[in-house]
Amino acid sequence: MLRRSCARLPLIAVLGLLLSCAGSTPKKETPTRAELSQKASLIFGTLPREAASRENIVTEAKINLGRKLYYDKRLSKNHDVACNSCHLLDRFGVDGDPTSTGHRGQVGGRNSPTVYNAAFQIAQFWDGRAADVEEQAKGPPLNPIEMAMPSEDYVVRVLRSISGYAPLFDAAFPGEEPQITYDQMARAIGAFERRLVTPSRFDKFQKGNLDVLSPDELWGLDLFMSVGCLTCHNGPLVGGAMYQKIGLLNAYPTDDLGRYEVSKLPADRYVFKVPSLRNVGQTGPYFHDGKVGTLDEAVRLMAYHQLDRKLTEQERTAVVAFLGSLTGRIDASYIAEPMLPANGPDTPAPDPS
Repeated sequence: MLRRSCARLPLIAVLGLLLSCAGSTPKKETPTRAELSQKASLIFGTLPREAASRENIVTEAKINLGRKLYYDKRLSKNHDVACNSCHLLDRFGVDGDPTSTGHRGQVGGRNSPTVYNAAFQIAQFWDGRAADVEEQAKGPPLNPIEMAMPSEDYVVRVLRSISGYAPLFDAAFPGEEPQITYDQMARAIGAFERRLVTPSRFDKFQKGNLDVLSPDELWGLDLFMSVGCLTCHNGPLVGGAMYQKIGLLNAYPTDDLGRYEVSKLPADRYVFKVPSLRNVGQTGPYFHDGKVGTLDEAVRLMAYHQLDRKLTEQERTAVVAFLGSLTGRIDASYIAEPMLPANGPDTPAPDPS
């Protein structure tokens, strides 16, 4: 996977820096709605319907299986934690906690990011240690703090003991042998997640519906594009496409070394994946440590730590208003909790140890 370092910003980030510099001078004229729409569409673009993958073609059979696996707590040692426990689909893909609770009440070290729109991102996890949602899906079941399963083979044993899963795997992966594997489990969950996509009013605005944003949201968008936010938060996800050091211009208080723990490169100390701002108004608390409770405070801190800017209260309110236009919802039927196949006689019992 190509690593995007802080020192080598993509072209859109360079554009952001130039716009930031230009924005430091008071504007002579307020841009029109049409001008803001055109500018935004060039910088951000709108969300596709699906995060397509050549390696994992999305099919209805995979989605059907992946949805069940996403909700199935039997993928955890004590049958009490599922993907949906930390990434609740009826709560914009998060649990609302600073860090999530897993097996035996253990608490994770980082905030659980939203699963919505995640499949579009450059990588998964805050430190980018998984290349895609399929690889990410393999991690939590075996993590001793999260779902605590002892091995891939044990997960497969559980799935094969549930007879109702056999035809679902066969439909999702026809002709593949052996049937019901750990990799297939992850690919099914990944396929389901690749349609957890939330277009919003902001996308309608970029497509020409100029009246869909309020005056405060328009001002916030103008500020967002002029003060430097889009240096990192650009593209259809309004982020999620690069890594960046937290505390780039003013140090951020954290002991978490971020991506350095994966790469061991000195330049990656305190570097994290830039989060998407889609649905950000609904996915607090914020940052990798989950220590920031309000979006207004997150905007204030990011302006200071990343841009060395001190936004006024009115400016922060406008930016927060714009960020609210990034909230979108998924069809409730797509994320509805499904009926799961029943245990078989050999299905292992819950293990609280």
